[in-house]
Amino acid sequence: MKHTYQSYPEKGPSKTEAFKSATTAAVRAIAGNKDATVVFTPIANNQKLGAVGTEVRLPMPPQKLSQENVVRLRGAADAMALRLKHHNVALHARRMPVGKEAIDAYNAMEQARVEAIGAEQYAGVGKNIGEALEQRLALEGYQMARTFFQIQMADALKVMIHDRMGHMDLGPAASHVREIFRGEFGNKLDPYLDDLAEAAHDQKKSADVLRRLIEALSLEKDDGGREQDEEEAGDQAQDSETKSQEQESEKQDEEPSDAQDSRGETSAGASDTDAEADADDQSATESQLEAALEPGTDGKETRPRPGHNRNQGEARYKIFTNKFDQVEDAANLCDPEELARLRLQLDRQLAHLQGVVSRLANRLQRRLMAQQMRSWEFDLEEGLLDASRLARIVANPTHSLSFKREKETNFRDTVVSMLIDNSGSMRGRPITIAAMTADLLARTLERCGVKVEILGFTTSQWKGGQSRKLWAETGKPTNPGRLNDLRHIVYKAADQPWRRARKNLGLMLREGILKENIDGEALAWAHNRLSGRPEQRRILMVISDGAPVDDSTLSVNPGNYLEQHLRDVIAYIENYSSVQLLAIGIGHDVTRYYRRAVTLMDADELGGAVMSQLTDLFEEDATAAMDRAATLVF
Repeated sequence: MKHTYQSYPEKGPSKTEAFKSATTAAVRAIAGNKDATVVFTPIANNQKLGAVGTEVRLPMPPQKLSQENVVRLRGAADAMALRLKHHNVALHARRMPVGKEAIDAYNAMEQARVEAIGAEQYAGVGKNIGEALEQRLALEGYQMARTFFQIQMADALKVMIHDRMGHMDLGPAASHVREIFRGEFGNKLDPYLDDLAEAAHDQKKSADVLRRLIEALSLEKDDGGREQDEEEAGDQAQDSETKSQEQESEKQDEEPSDAQDSRGETSAGASDTDAEADADDQSATESQLEAALEPGTDGKETRPRPGHNRNQGEARYKIFTNKFDQVEDAANLCDPEELARLRLQLDRQLAHLQGVVSRLANRLQRRLMAQQMRSWEFDLEEGLLDASRLARIVANPTHSLSFKREKETNFRDTVVSMLIDNSGSMRGRPITIAAMTADLLARTLERCGVKVEILGFTTSQWKGGQSRKLWAETGKPTNPGRLNDLRHIVYKAADQPWRRARKNLGLMLREGILKENIDGEALAWAHNRLSGRPEQRRILMVISDGAPVDDSTLSVNPGNYLEQHLRDVIAYIENYSSVQLLAIGIGHDVTRYYRRAVTLMDADELGGAVMSQLTDLFEEDATAAMDRAATLVF
């Protein structure tokens, strides 16, 4: 019997690949551009998502698509396609504001304009964008907001524009944002929203309306189109400017060498002057930082005081007010039901990396246990019978029995504090990995007899919150110092067992909790808590993805105000404190701040880096202890 081979169809594309292909086709159809390209990129790559030229960048869909992921990706794809079709970059840049908050509001309202046009044309597009907007607002926790300061201005304006256009249904979170916005501004902005609705299909007129609306919100004064006049004047003066540059270049070529020598001498003199100034600043640093980090009577819940330069008698870092600052237990910031759901979500993520990180955790445990190795004392009168000495008794019965006793080496009590950046830039994969690492670290070190404290730092509100409102009511004094409401979170206290705090770690996955980051004060707060601990060895580990950023503070202070304070706090801890400081940067080089630090470009490496850093630190301590013992012997 002749055997015939049967051909089978090849395996078709996966569900994720099919979804990506359908999304690409939809983007090209809505944008009306068959040459448009869609790039799906992992968020961890820190690439900018959005529309650039004819390219649309969207987040990479997961292997297992959920309804939540589908809603998010469809909404983002439709929004970017509409931006390609209805947005002109040159017209948008023509009326661009200067201030960051004004720029954010301007960009958000322009995006809302193009989305409203698409929702008017395609009901399905309006449904996708509306569901994606509702999902993002809910993740931000806006449905629980009580005041307008808990909502970003850009998000609120986007909701108000969609509400006025009327082509999209608002969900519960968006409706709540609208009510809070109405309670804050009333009908003050209705005329501007009406003008924007009438000019929605004309971007040039819409941009003028947006600038008037921004001025009505007191974000930035409208220039009244002066930029157009300046642009025309610039075109007319371009030729004369070019000629002037050419003449100046010729003069520089003919400039005698002695002038260059004189400039060199001047620069050298300036350098000497700068060196003397730096020396004066350095002499004042120690006293200033002692004041900045001075702990309170209990050494635990103390808020760090602003740095004070005693030599010069003036404050270098100050706080406008701390009456709105918070130190909260994680369990108080979320409903028990939602906290349990977030913990379940963390457990699912944890199972994926359990094997790799657990092996590293076991290695750390072995290193710690190795330092608790026991030794024996021999030739004692009493204790356990020493079997190794029995042979000499058999050979010579006159020898007495020999006993031994087990002796434990002195192992210093240790406490490890993890301070985790809870800023908005940590959203997504970085904060998930940080939460998983903290969970595994707490369980591992607890088995080794090492206590662990897990802390987080952010702000309670955006845009300065109540602090900025009070500053505005008091006449907006210049150089007010830190101008935002801090929120420091205790996920797990050092004396609290892991089993009682495990649910709290799920709070990090709630995106509404992640806002601004003021690292200097958070570091001082965590240091002060450790300083009050009775353990002999105290270790503070900071996990962050960037420099301190708080738009409210930096808008009314020097640009390096928060960064300089962070450097001062780090310098004090590393040079004058008994607390051992470690730092891990995620996608950001923190080695320029911390003496002992490591930088990770991929958040997936965080678990291994934490374990390796602690392992190296404990091994260094063990080596130092052996060296001291050898010195005493010899």
